[in-house]
Amino acid sequence: MKINNFMTAQLTTVFLLLFGLISYGQGQQGVSIDKIIARVDNHYILNSELEDMYAQYKAEGRTAPEKCQLLESLIINKMLLAKAEIDSVIVEDKEVDGELDAKMGYMIQRFGSEKNIVEAYGKSIDNLKSELRQQVKEQKVVEKMQRTISGNVKITPNEVRKFYNSIPKDSLPYIPSEVEIGHIVKLGTVTREQKDKLRQQLLDLKQRAEKGEDFATLAQIYSEDLGSAKNGGDLNFAKRGAMVPEFEGAALALKPGEMSDIVESQFGFHLIKLIETRGAEYHARHILLRPDYNKGTDMTEAIRSLDSLRKLISVDTLKFAKAALDNSEDKETAEAGGLIQDRNTGLARLTLDASMDPALYFAIDTMKVGDLSQPVSYRTEDGRSAMRIIWYKSKSEPHTANLHDDYEKLAQIVLSNKRNNALEEWFKKAQGDVFISIEPEYRNCKVLGLAQADDM
Repeated sequence: MKINNFMTAQLTTVFLLLFGLISYGQGQQGVSIDKIIARVDNHYILNSELEDMYAQYKAEGRTAPEKCQLLESLIINKMLLAKAEIDSVIVEDKEVDGELDAKMGYMIQRFGSEKNIVEAYGKSIDNLKSELRQQVKEQKVVEKMQRTISGNVKITPNEVRKFYNSIPKDSLPYIPSEVEIGHIVKLGTVTREQKDKLRQQLLDLKQRAEKGEDFATLAQIYSEDLGSAKNGGDLNFAKRGAMVPEFEGAALALKPGEMSDIVESQFGFHLIKLIETRGAEYHARHILLRPDYNKGTDMTEAIRSLDSLRKLISVDTLKFAKAALDNSEDKETAEAGGLIQDRNTGLARLTLDASMDPALYFAIDTMKVGDLSQPVSYRTEDGRSAMRIIWYKSKSEPHTANLHDDYEKLAQIVLSNKRNNALEEWFKKAQGDVFISIEPEYRNCKVLGLAQADDM
């Protein structure tokens, strides 16, 4: 068996396709009988999983790998999961929930609102999250296993130099223009008028509940937390620390049956009713109303703050990286000094071509290297309106790869190869620790170098 670059990429791609597979499946007509095509210990691979992965490539206009390659990638993931169970590798629920919330935030950005997601899929947010939760958990376990296997692999400058010198000069890759771009993001402020309106709406609902109307029915009708609304706002039992502090503090201050005052959190405005407490857990319902970030957001303070930062940076009183770290509300880039990273490579260098975010591409098209833009509109990944200033830090000219300019890229390749070798050695040993069985119709794939396997 040889773990090549395709296989390594597939360890992640399997999960990146999760949302696409759900989307693809919505429009399909007819029902076919599914079946198990492979098994790794107690983990099964269904024919529908393989077919959906293959179909998703086609639907996106990409060249689909051979089905044998896709099956191998699925089996490798199941091997990692099976060995994680054997080795007691655990991922905390809080980590899974955080990743799931991030993915749902991406979906909200893509569809515009939770309501649009519900209408598109015909399922509540709660049901969609339930379907995806196990898959996200598997993703996190696989990632943790990969780190366990190859996370300690290191490389030296000498290894990078040796790799570069081993490439024939006429085979060195051509590197297109790349840019380094930073931004500082400030979120818009929900207007006082809109906040007052939402508070009053919830106070009216509270009064209706106090006069005898059923809280659960009001939640079903009015709550904008569509996942819990269908269950009358029921959030089930939550462990302490699971909810945002504002919500949890208000809920735990109540006695069973009591309703809270109006509570503001990062998600909007809540009216909470405590049902019961049980040890370190509590059970509550809520009605959530969200601000309209498109129509009810005031950008005055965001623009003022960015203008002030821009002036300080322009006269070199404040370094951009420091300003981003201390002020940007895009926490992911703030910790990197405001630099926007390529999600595939993890490097703060973006290829200057059609693959770049169009908003960035057209923004820097009118800028010169070193320029700092005026505040411009920005939409965050979770769909909130914001403003940002953009720093055009650097641009490289197209060139043939060389050790001086492309050391980071070459180092990434060397590190990837070394990690692949570590994974390959691990898989050789792991095959003896897990039971792998493949249906006869896929035996000719010779998955993981297995020419055949026992019947399931």
